[in-house]
Amino acid sequence: MQKYSSMPTYDFDRYIDRHGTSAAKWIKYSNDILPFWVADMDFAVPDFVLNAIRDRVDHGILGYSRTPPALDEAFLGWLRREYGWQVPEQWLAWIPGVVPGLNLAALACATPGGAILMNTPVYYPFLSVPETARQTAIHAPLVLDGGRWAIDFERMASLVTPETNLLLACNPQNPTGRAYTTSELEQLATFVLEHDLVICSDEIHSSIVIEEHCSHTPIVALVPELEPRSVSLYAASKSYNVPGLSCAVAVIPNAGLRRRFQQARAGLVGGISPLAYAAAQAAFADEGPYLSELCTYLRANHDALKTVVGNRMTNVEATYLAWIDVRDLGLENPEAYFTGHGLGLSIGEQFAGPGFIRFNFACPRITLDTGLERLERALRGA
Repeated sequence: MQKYSSMPTYDFDRYIDRHGTSAAKWIKYSNDILPFWVADMDFAVPDFVLNAIRDRVDHGILGYSRTPPALDEAFLGWLRREYGWQVPEQWLAWIPGVVPGLNLAALACATPGGAILMNTPVYYPFLSVPETARQTAIHAPLVLDGGRWAIDFERMASLVTPETNLLLACNPQNPTGRAYTTSELEQLATFVLEHDLVICSDEIHSSIVIEEHCSHTPIVALVPELEPRSVSLYAASKSYNVPGLSCAVAVIPNAGLRRRFQQARAGLVGGISPLAYAAAQAAFADEGPYLSELCTYLRANHDALKTVVGNRMTNVEATYLAWIDVRDLGLENPEAYFTGHGLGLSIGEQFAGPGFIRFNFACPRITLDTGLERLERALRGA
């Protein structure tokens, strides 16, 4: 791993007022409520990404666009640098977002009477995918094992049916913050192969690793036997804070599956903005200190949050999202309770995890410290 100067290059302490910018994160609640809900960071986009967007704007024409070859090269280079994964260009399908990719994968795999398996709690757009594809949903709950959320393979095997055709995976896991180990991923791959499934893996948070002893591993890079039955989804939007510039990529080795995926998008999923292409290209080409410094800052935020909530949350290994247990509070309306304490949070029911809240700690410390004061009072019932 490349070493950088201990003097930070990026100022994550800088507070940027987002009021008046139609920011979804900040307009959901009134001004006296601090938002820690949607996975959208309150940090400035790094200059090298902003400059790429400015250069594209300065051209003067923002017409319909095709994928720039340089973006393919940047993304493939990123896979090689980060994971040693050699991927041919023809495996790539660029799409405007990971959520469309989940739904397109489901449509590409759908069969009459088919079913889709997923571990819960999970990023809430997963939960609506089966209905969109006219498939049955099968929820296999994660379990707490030694202070970590883990896949219960025995329970999952008892739930899978002969009609199950697709497993939707989330790695790193949202909302629990797990970065699955290679052993867990190998076991998951074995499960997929034994049950003749296709796996669609959302790996959008792959660059945000908080726990220093952890790492992210793409499951298909680890187990190449999955290639014929896999869709892997990536985007730069979370790690470089450009979720408003919708651009993602699906890695689909199987030509037939890739064709069905592309056919499913026809007339339903639009193109990608030239500004989104420019931002994604600059992000995937980045080899500087930005991500290292971001994760260092997030690590300190995580530790501050952990000091307040203690064992209510497991350690966040990856992502900037904490999954906090509030079942003991016995809340009938948790959203109203926490907004009453000046906090806008994601509520566990949205993720098929009632009794929990999800807290986004990707913000300057001045914002986080105020939020933690309010959270501490809310957890005390004060």
